[in-house]
Amino acid sequence: MERVPEPELMDQQAQAEAYAQADFSVPHQAFVDHFRRLFPAHAPRRILDLGCGAADISVRFARAWPQGQLTAIDGAPAMLRCAQTAVRDAGLEARIVLHHLRLPDLAGISRDFDTVISNSLLHHLHDPTVMWRAIQSLALPGAAVLVMDLFRPPSREAVDALVSAHAVAEPEILRRDFANSLCAAFRPDEVRVQLRQAGLAFKVETVSDRHLLVHGMMPRA
Repeated sequence: MERVPEPELMDQQAQAEAYAQADFSVPHQAFVDHFRRLFPAHAPRRILDLGCGAADISVRFARAWPQGQLTAIDGAPAMLRCAQTAVRDAGLEARIVLHHLRLPDLAGISRDFDTVISNSLLHHLHDPTVMWRAIQSLALPGAAVLVMDLFRPPSREAVDALVSAHAVAEPEILRRDFANSLCAAFRPDEVRVQLRQAGLAFKVETVSDRHLLVHGMMPRA
């Protein structure tokens, strides 16, 4: 199945609210658990979350590593309003700073992060190279990088099967967006090509029937 790009931003208020209210606790906690598994000796202190969405992973990450300060960016104002609520309700306003930015714009973001994370941003990007360039620009040598995203199934029938398996009880807007995101996602082999072209020696692995991980350490000088 060929890739079908979707809009880069989730900026309808109803869309953002539906996403923020949905229960993504299993994959989002899995993200944190994967980081612990892959980087057991790493202690995140300056953390960048690219495409933070409603900030559930930002909050989970801040709680898991209480010594860390987290910068979270997203390009959708509607999603950031949900993120502000989540951060405030978690009592983490002193440790999570939200920025309205759309890649490749990195204005005002420092370039000294020892940890870079991202969940479900890559498939939204019409040009995926902007993500890898942003990571190269903002991460310190030796920084830990973890990206999780969907991967594209082989057929529309497979897309429909995944929607039925994982989103059958969700509102129509979420079922639609999930299907569109699966169609817009990259296959693991396509991500490997992106990384090779960017000069990044990260690993790519599939970790569920719909998720892939990209992980590695930034090269040291």
